[in-house]
Amino acid sequence: MSHSGSSRGEVAFGEDWWSVIIGLGIVCIAYGLFAWGASLSWAATTPRLWSSPAGLSEQLAADWPRYLFQFLAMLSVFAVAAKAMGQNVATFAGGFVLVYCLSFAALAIGAWDEAQNYTIEPPLIALAIGAIIANTVRLPRGLMEAFRVEFYVKTGIVLLGATLPITLIVWAGPIAIAQASIASVVTFLVIYRTALFLELDRKLAALLAAGGSVCGVSAVIAIAGAIRARREHMTIALTSVVFWSIVMIFILPLLARAWYLPAGVGGAWIGTSEFADAAGFVAAHTYGAFAREGVISGTPDQAIWSYTLLKVVGRDMWIGIWAVILSFVAMTRWETPEIRRRVTVMDIWHRFPKFILGLFAASLLATLASRHLSYADFETAVRPSFISPLTNLRGWVFTFSFLSIGLTTRLGGFAPAGGNAFIAFAAGVVVNLVLGFVLSAVVFQSYWANLVR
Repeated sequence: MSHSGSSRGEVAFGEDWWSVIIGLGIVCIAYGLFAWGASLSWAATTPRLWSSPAGLSEQLAADWPRYLFQFLAMLSVFAVAAKAMGQNVATFAGGFVLVYCLSFAALAIGAWDEAQNYTIEPPLIALAIGAIIANTVRLPRGLMEAFRVEFYVKTGIVLLGATLPITLIVWAGPIAIAQASIASVVTFLVIYRTALFLELDRKLAALLAAGGSVCGVSAVIAIAGAIRARREHMTIALTSVVFWSIVMIFILPLLARAWYLPAGVGGAWIGTSEFADAAGFVAAHTYGAFAREGVISGTPDQAIWSYTLLKVVGRDMWIGIWAVILSFVAMTRWETPEIRRRVTVMDIWHRFPKFILGLFAASLLATLASRHLSYADFETAVRPSFISPLTNLRGWVFTFSFLSIGLTTRLGGFAPAGGNAFIAFAAGVVVNLVLGFVLSAVVFQSYWANLVR
């Protein structure tokens, strides 16, 4: 993006501002519909859980008008932005058809019950599909007009803000926020310092640290956009998060059961030590089942509730915090000395990721939607009608992004850094396990063991 023009030119041609316009526009529409007692859910459809091809076919037969409307709406808004940014609309549209169809395939595979059993997320599936195609098929160059990795990422991050209302912090309580913050900061520093010791690129180190200390896939995507990380670095970080998330699904419940931790304590440990929301819910549900069977003390709800407070609320709120901190550090510390000496206040404003402002604006709208409600009312009223449709659309846009990464990446480009990245992330895994156990089962044990929702 050029920073030499006026603010008007920046809005007209910069993908940062267009991501804010599109993302925040969608959030505003969703908020308006919610305020009128309606919902955006009809247009925010996504493949649901299925176990057989017949089940998926039935879904398509019932929902094809919704998918058609959704496709046309997405094509329209992204094409307008593409035109404003100087792209050829016809070639963009042709490429977007491919992006949408392949993304649907990735989302459908991710909704397969076997894929969900192993928490294989659609972004990873999309990345694999894109990489296979890019490394086996020669695509027409014109299609690449629609492979806008950063644009989709930034739009998705704005939508992410709507799922993080500020009121969640109040509902979580000081202990949950304190424990989550300690875990986030310590794990981030350990992974980051280890990665630097292993001579990894600073931006890759930051992505690994964010993925291990905050919210897995979403954190990697948000931080990558904030610091302008290389695409292969996003792939390495995403792979690390997914691998260890799957491992922790099995390790955490088994270790907690072996030590007979109360349900609330075990859920808190899982919330402090898991790396992805979906994987953590699987682990927390598994541990809650032990309480249902009488193997451990407490109730299944305590395991889910403590996990939610720590992971989905406490740690996920650090996405925006780390994005702001690291974007500033990248601008003022990671540039070459010659560039740093020339940086002015206006340079910082021009280079500051505007989509982070969109994230906080979307969070404010979500806060307004839930300001007078209890958490229970939020879950039954706000989440289904306002938050869930935006979460579905965010899933689509993030899938667009990772598919585009795959379609524009050669597999050999990131292999050399993979081994050391694995070691650096593993160091964070160890810290997460130990620190999470100490905080959950020792320091705040009485709070989590007696947690009442």
